[in-house]
Amino acid sequence: MQQGKLILIVGPSGSGKGTLVAFLREQYPELVFPISCTTRVPRPGEENGSGKKYHHLSKEAFAQDIAEGKFLEWAQYGENYYGTPKAEVMDALAAGKNILHELEMQGAEQLRAKVPHEQLVIIFIDAGPWEELKRRIIERGHMQDEELQKREARYIKEITFKQEADFIIDNRNGKLDEAKARLKEIVNSVLIR
Repeated sequence: MQQGKLILIVGPSGSGKGTLVAFLREQYPELVFPISCTTRVPRPGEENGSGKKYHHLSKEAFAQDIAEGKFLEWAQYGENYYGTPKAEVMDALAAGKNILHELEMQGAEQLRAKVPHEQLVIIFIDAGPWEELKRRIIERGHMQDEELQKREARYIKEITFKQEADFIIDNRNGKLDEAKARLKEIVNSVLIR
């Protein structure tokens, strides 16, 4: 049986990863979309588990899962932890299924060391310079200056990761339709059918 592909959508906060992944969910319902784990408090209207974006865990439960090696990758952002369950991804790949997952750079680097190169495709979403991303982030909701400064420092590290990606998609303001079309073209070219 042929192994599946893991397609990672990566890019800085505010680059439009979530919007593009939502588009792909509609276009490719046959893809596996793993549910990440997090210790952050659920946002209003956010449900836990099946069909959703996150399993919300206590910090103690998350630490236990780390100790037991249950994560394929995990990272800490601010006070919260985020991770991808190992079994969910590796079992699907072994069964020949294609997976699409949205991750930050830190998680993508960990996955690159654990998933065979021929099964991994990294697509970097580039939304332009920090000032553009800062404007998008602020538009999404109020944010303290200290958190914005942390995100800017993270952006400076993350933007260099695009050199490591297999594909780069330009998702600057006004280019969403073009970004969606290019993303669909890339996914079609790499899927195992």
